[in-house]
Amino acid sequence: MDAFPAYYSLSGRKVVIAGAGELARAKARLFESSPAEIVRIEDEKAFDPLSYSGAVLAFVGSDDEAWCAQAAFAARQAGVPVNVTDRPALSDFSCPAVIDRGTLVAAVGTGGASPMLATILRGEIENQIPEGAGRLAALLNQMRDQVRKALPEMDKRRDFLREAIGGPAAAAAMAGDMVRARELIETALSAAGGARAGALYLLDGRGPVDLLSLRALRALSEIDAAVVEDGVDPGIGSRIRRDAPRLSLSAGEILARTTAGARMVVITAGPPSAAMLEAAKAGNIRCEILPVATSPNK
Repeated sequence: MDAFPAYYSLSGRKVVIAGAGELARAKARLFESSPAEIVRIEDEKAFDPLSYSGAVLAFVGSDDEAWCAQAAFAARQAGVPVNVTDRPALSDFSCPAVIDRGTLVAAVGTGGASPMLATILRGEIENQIPEGAGRLAALLNQMRDQVRKALPEMDKRRDFLREAIGGPAAAAAMAGDMVRARELIETALSAAGGARAGALYLLDGRGPVDLLSLRALRALSEIDAAVVEDGVDPGIGSRIRRDAPRLSLSAGEILARTTAGARMVVITAGPPSAAMLEAAKAGNIRCEILPVATSPNK
C-alpha cells in the first residue's frame, strides 16, 4: 500500500479552496452537499497563512504553477494539509475519485499516478452501490449504541450487523422507508444474543485469485480466523479479512473452535480434505466447500 486512505469529518469544519477557473470550481462542486464551511479565495489572500487558519483541508486549483506553489506554501505554514490539482509534487495528499452516498462514501485513489484510471474504476464500483446505501449507513450509525448495549460481544454484534445489512431492514432502508427499517432492526435485535453458530469453510487455494466465486470472497471477508497451508496462492490469502488471525491448528483444534461458535476457513494447496468435511458433519458443524471456477491446472 503506497498511500493510506483516510476520511476527514466535515461537519462543523472549514475547507478552503484557493484559485479561480475551472480547476477550483470543480473542487467546489465536490463539496456542494457537504456540511463543511467552504471558503473560496481567488486573489492574493491565498498567499497569507491566516486565510487558512482553522481549516481542516485546503485545495488549490490554478493554471499558474507559481501561484499554486505560493498558495500551497501558505496553507502549509498554517498547518493545513493541501492538495494542488494536477500537481502531486506540490500536494500533501491526493484527491481520489469519490462515490457519494451521503453517510456512505467510497473513494478510489492512485496516489495521483493515474486520476483517469481512478475515475473509470469509480464508475464501475458506483453502479454496484445502491442510492439508498447511505440511508442504511446513517440508520446503523444512529442505532450504534443500542446495538452495542444489546450485543456487547464483538462476534455476535458483527454477525447481527451482517444479517441486517443483507436482510429486510436493509431493503426497507434502500426503498426509503426508514421507520420500517428501524422497526425491523429493533425486532431482530430483541431476538439476538443467543448462542452463536459456528461454521467451517474449506477452500482450494491453488488459485489464481480471480477463480474465486463471489460466495467464497464474501466468506473470506466474514470469518473469525483462518488456517492457511503452505503453497496457497498469495492473492487468495490477501482476500482474508485483515484483522482475522492466521493460525496453525490441528484438525481437532479447528473442529473444537467451530463447535464453540467460531467461523473458520481452512485454505489448502489442493482439494479440500474429505476427512475434515466428514468429521464436521459428524459433529453437526456447518461445513461448506467454497466454490471456485474450474482452472485448466486442476
